[in-house]
Amino acid sequence: MSKATNIEWTDATWSPVTGCKAVSPGCLNCFAARLSATRLRDTPAYAGLAKLNSSGRAVWSGKVRLHPGRLGQPLKWRNGKRIFVCDMSDLFHESVPDEFIDQVFAVMALCPQHTFQVLTKRAGRMRDYMTAGSLIDRLDDACGQYVDDPGFT
Repeated sequence: MSKATNIEWTDATWSPVTGCKAVSPGCLNCFAARLSATRLRDTPAYAGLAKLNSSGRAVWSGKVRLHPGRLGQPLKWRNGKRIFVCDMSDLFHESVPDEFIDQVFAVMALCPQHTFQVLTKRAGRMRDYMTAGSLIDRLDDACGQYVDDPGFT
């Protein structure tokens, strides 16, 4: 996660999930896979999640890592930011449990000062998640976990 970024269309990044798996031709030149396979390969959050193949192209292993300790980061930022969510992954990857996505959306709901940018190549899973009949109750429960936490400010 980074408070600042060089990505011109966003102010900050927030990566509660790392890792991915290619699902479309648009994944062939994934910047996150390249960073994970090169500059970040020895960082615990990214180690082993991507590698360079014989032609020098970065490819994901298909594994993801959840980082619950990163969930509360946007709650600490008081000034409004445009935040790219999961810039080093896809929040709707099939290995990310709905309960974890609930926590990510709960944090977003508790931070109205920010604009969150969620990009995905898994539109079908996102649609299913967003239209689930139990979504409002699940998000209410997830928000309550943060509000009831003595460390919540």
